[in-house]
Formats: sequence, structure tokens, C-alpha cells
Amino acid sequence: MPGEERKITDPILALLVNDGLMDRDQAAEVLEERDRSAGKTVRDILVDSGYISEDDLLSAMAADQGCEVVDLSSMEIPEETLSCVPASVPRMYNVLPVERGDGYIVFAASDMIDPCVSDEISFVTSKEARFVMARKKDLADRIAARYGDANDSVEDMINSLGAGLGADDSLAADQNDVAALSSAAQNNAVIRFVNLVLYQGVVDRASDIHFEPFEKQFRIRYRVDGALYELKAPDIRMAPAIISRIKIMAGLNISERRIPQDGRIALTVAGKPVDLRVSCLPTASSAFSESVVLRILDRSAVSLDLENIGLPEDIYEELTIDIEKPNGIIVVTGPTGSGKTTTLYSVLRRINQPDTKLLTAEEPVEYDMEGIVQVPIDPAVGNTFPKVLRAFLRQDPDVMMIGEIRDLETAEIAIQAALTGHLVFSTLHTNDAAGAVMRFIDMNVAPYMVASTLESVMGQRLVRTICNECKTQYAPDGETLQRLELTPEEIGGRCFCYGRGCKKCNSTGYKGRKGVFEYLRVTDPIRELINDRAPTLVIREKARELGMRTMREDGIRNILDGYTTVDEVLRYT
Repeated sequence: MPGEERKITDPILALLVNDGLMDRDQAAEVLEERDRSAGKTVRDILVDSGYISEDDLLSAMAADQGCEVVDLSSMEIPEETLSCVPASVPRMYNVLPVERGDGYIVFAASDMIDPCVSDEISFVTSKEARFVMARKKDLADRIAARYGDANDSVEDMINSLGAGLGADDSLAADQNDVAALSSAAQNNAVIRFVNLVLYQGVVDRASDIHFEPFEKQFRIRYRVDGALYELKAPDIRMAPAIISRIKIMAGLNISERRIPQDGRIALTVAGKPVDLRVSCLPTASSAFSESVVLRILDRSAVSLDLENIGLPEDIYEELTIDIEKPNGIIVVTGPTGSGKTTTLYSVLRRINQPDTKLLTAEEPVEYDMEGIVQVPIDPAVGNTFPKVLRAFLRQDPDVMMIGEIRDLETAEIAIQAALTGHLVFSTLHTNDAAGAVMRFIDMNVAPYMVASTLESVMGQRLVRTICNECKTQYAPDGETLQRLELTPEEIGGRCFCYGRGCKKCNSTGYKGRKGVFEYLRVTDPIRELINDRAPTLVIREKARELGMRTMREDGIRNILDGYTTVDEVLRYT
């Protein structure tokens, strides 16, 4: 049976199977549902789908962990108990203090507690952490009511760090003293500060967090909806300890600051699984420490279903036809951060079937997908794209995904794979879909090889969407229409929109992002132009003549539909 072949590694499912509350086939179904969903946890799937009631699940987890189940909805918790831990602890770890004793604190949790999390809570609170089980909604309501607006802010943490620095200069560790760095990174205040910054980044739906030490200041910035926002940061003397804390969490070498390092942190923040991709880069002077950027991969904030990535209906229909082809190359193009990888993952999820062998080569692997063999590219150990792709061809694949085609060697292997009956997906960094053709030719790929294997190219950008709370209509003037190359007749008297700015959008006028797309299908007229080495402009115009809508035109459609602004479309298309 397929369910019996799959090893059950999830602790909750393993517990239920061992206790006879669920069989292996049902466990396999839950895992498949988790892989299909956008960040939904096993616990939520079990309860929401009716495999087991929440009360029965809590009883099973409590019995396994040797604790009891409590009813938070009717429990009276003394204020001194609720205030005995920093607000960042309940918000970060999704736990609530319900009892305190001599040397210990009892926390209510709604999920099985990882031993590492238990140890970290004990360290941060300087008390032994004990646990009881409670319903998820009751726990969330009590945490929100007591700590949702609590003043355990970044500023409070900075003051705490400053107090520690004033009392004990060991927090400002010498970067050349590894033991001192390690000790400073394990300081209670440092751990709480880093946890709070990570928590706030996830809550604010940031895509990246930047830690940037300079000679006289330490900057921390979030990238939200494509724009950078600065956070109040601590004294520059704290940078080595904070950066060392991040490197320890990512399993990196804190004594190595001469070369770039990459790592990964897996966390559960407020009950949601979050992956952080960590990049450390040496700065011009080691005295300023390293620049560190964390890419936040929040599964609950990303839908990997093709229907949900915002494709226009006509492009969605064309793409779903092309991805069912037996061979050829399909390319997604756009700048860094334009959502190319999300689009490719959504495509792979759509075609991921038991009768199809899928292989991916990625640098790095951003999301683990069940049923797909994913290989991380690591040039440091000799695992390059060409080397991995040659091995792929000996693995009997049906579909291959290449993270990015960067050079002639990788392009030739992709073309060879397409010519020998494989469907290949990849990305390129070009300004538009038509530019992808010339990018291949610039790599010295023969035009006839490109023409015979390339099936389609999708160009995309992400533009910020207007905040619904402060969206305001206005009539565009002649200058605005001229910038968009539109006439009053073409807009038909429709109004444009912008965001005035409000508390919900941090006074930016924008909340969230959506894609604008163009889709170039490589038909016979386009193949003739490729063989003739026609320039990008000629290929683009021929594609428009054949029905392609450009990203600018798709952006204008989004302006008229009230999703985004003129400035966003002109900026990104």
C-alpha cells in the first residue's frame, strides 16, 4: 500500500498510529494534504478534516508528554503569573504561563512541544519550563488578549540590551575572541531581541530582514511588499553578539568572517512553520562585522496552487496546456524577487503525479515538496548545475526544473534534455519574455536549437496592491494618461485609485503584492524570427501581433480594476 511505504516522521501522526487512533493509510492522506496546502499544519488538518476531535487529540498528546489538559476559557490566571515572562515568549512560542512555582513555570500549549523549544524557553525565562495542553483557539484568544498590544517592543529590548551593556561589557564581545562571541550570543537579552525581530518580521509579512553593521551605526531593516523599512536598532557594539546569535541558530561558523556563508533556520513562530534562509557577507572591514540577510519563507503566507498565484485567465489556460507537453523548455523570467520560483513550484505541484518523475536542481531549495527529488546546488563541494544536470539525465526523469540557466553549459544540457524527450522548466533574469530568446543566443546557444526546444516564456513582476482600508478613487488627468499612453476613450470614464495611508498599511497606502504577467508562446512565426536572429523588439512586436499582452498592458488592466497604482506599474514595467 502507498501509505505503508511512506515513513511517518511527524510526531503527532506517529503518536496516533502507535496508539491505534489512526492507521497508516490515513496518516499518508494527512501528509499528502499537508503537502498540498499552503503551510497548514498536521494538527490543523487532523482536526479540521475530522480525523480526530481536538479534545481527543489533546488527550493523546498530554498522555504522551506526561501532562494534563486544561480549559483556558474558564481558567483564572493571576496577573503576576501572566507578567512573569516577557511578552515575546508567548507570542514567539505560542505558549501561555498558567502557573508559577519555585524554580519553574507551567505553560499551556496547543501542540506537541519540541525539546529544543522547551530548552530555549527555560533558558530565556531562567526557570524550568513545564507544560499542559489546551485548545488552540482558547490559547490564541488568551495570548492576544494579554500580550497582543503588550509593550514588549523592539525599543524595550534595545533598552534591555543597553542596560546589560552598561552593567557588563562582555555583551560587546571582541570579534576575534570566539569564546566571548559565543557567550555574548547566548545572553538572555540577545536571544530575546533576536526572537522579537524575527517574530515581528513574520507578523509584518516581511520577505527579508537585513542586519547591516557600519562603522558608527547598526541598521536593521525589513523588506515588506518590496519596499525597505528601517527598524530602531541597538548600539553598534551589540552587532557582533546579535549576528553571532543568528549564525549559531543557522549552524554557521561564528569565527569565520572572511568568506560568505549560507545557512538555514527552521522555526515555529506563533504556531506557524517558518523557514529562514540566512546569508552572511563579509564587509569591507571586519571591524564592522558582517552583513546578514534573512529570507523569510513563510509557508502559510504563500499559496503554491497554480490557481492562486494571480494569473490572468487567458495566461492560466495557455500555461496549463503547455505544462502538459511531453518535452520542451518553459522559462519564467524576471528580476530577483519577482516570484519566479513561486510560479515554478506551483507548476510542479500541478503536474506532480505518481506516474511522473520530477527532479529539481535549486540554489538553494526554498520549499520541500513531497514526491519530488530536490537537489541543492553547492559549488563549494563541486555540486554545480552542469554536474547535477548530467546526473539527472541518468535518473530517468520525465520533468526537470533548473533553478536558473546562467551559462552555455547549463543551457546546452537543458536543450539536450528537451531534445531527448524531457520537459524542462527554468528561470532567466531578463526584462521581458522576448528578451529571454536573446539571452540564450547571447550565451552562444545556436538559434536553431533555441527555436526547436523553447515552448514558451512567461515574464512577471510583483507590484504593490492598494490598501483596501484607505483606497481612494480619483479621475486621472491628461498627463497621467499620457504617461500610460492611454486616451480618455480607452479608459471609458473609469476612475483610478490610490491609498491615502492608514494604520493598517503603516501609512504607505499599500498592503500586499500581486503579479503582472506576459506570456509568449513560441509558435512557428516566432521560431522563424529566432532562426533569423531577429532582435528582441521584433520578436516582441510579432508576439503582440499574435495576441500577447505585455506586462505594461497587464499592469494597466490592474490599474483599471483598482488593484494597484500608476506609479507602481510605471516603476516595474
